[in-house]
Amino acid sequence: MTRLGLNVPNFGPEADPDTLLGWARFAEDNGFSTIVVSDHVAPTAEVVALYPPPFYDPFTLLAWLAGQTTTVHLGTSVTVLPYRHPLLTARLSAMLHVLSGGRFVLGAGSGWSRTEFAALGLDASARGATTDAHLEIITRAWAEPTISDAPRFHAVATGPNPPGGHVPLWIGGAGKAAIRRAARFATAWHPINPTLSWLRDTGIPALADASAAVGRPVPGLVPRIKARLQPEPAPPDRPLGVGTLAQVVDDVAALVEAGAGEVILDPNPDSPRPRDFASEQRQLLEIRDAVRARGAAGPGWGS
Repeated sequence: MTRLGLNVPNFGPEADPDTLLGWARFAEDNGFSTIVVSDHVAPTAEVVALYPPPFYDPFTLLAWLAGQTTTVHLGTSVTVLPYRHPLLTARLSAMLHVLSGGRFVLGAGSGWSRTEFAALGLDASARGATTDAHLEIITRAWAEPTISDAPRFHAVATGPNPPGGHVPLWIGGAGKAAIRRAARFATAWHPINPTLSWLRDTGIPALADASAAVGRPVPGLVPRIKARLQPEPAPPDRPLGVGTLAQVVDDVAALVEAGAGEVILDPNPDSPRPRDFASEQRQLLEIRDAVRARGAAGPGWGS
């Protein structure tokens, strides 16, 4: 069946350890393939306006959840790579992958909050170049027993090396630089809330072209879309994942037909509000059941 994952809220006043563990067990018990969580290190006012506190660190949280789950994959959507030293990110991600039995996925991006970059003493204008440089080091550190990057460091052993010398790597972003980055480094491209027409007509062809330019196979496709059911049909220009159950299932079908190996469903609202997690989970189960039924009835995308 089509693989469906969940974007789990690791922030906000309703997020506490019991709730976070409940989301992980909900996903695992109900056949969702992956849970992903967000990343902020020093939430400033502009970040808090979208992601209210408390904000749980993704690596610490996923390490804790890995010890209390057995099958669900655990990932970030996405880690802001410039916020941490690349040797630290390489070490954390490799350890999580090994200790979880190969269930960790590193989703990576360049970030967006200039005030958070400033709070961390970082140059936001250099975030794209920094992300690329960090990915060079991270991917080498996964594969090599020691790594050097003169003149900054020499023969550093980060360890442990993950099996096969890599961790599944999803690269987020929809700009030209992000697509080139995905072609160069990614296991899968992870666009967040793309439009279907842009994905088909622009994004996927650009990824294929960028992959050919660097001589790598085209990465897989794992988009993240909203998961927001409503009784009345949404207009044609609606975001993917918003509308009636039939519309949302059509969205998943269209993404799978476009090449998506997995679709991440995101029940988070566009702006902070009190959350009803039980209602959100009921809607996610409705979507899951309808996707499964559609797959059983229509060959080509449901298996």
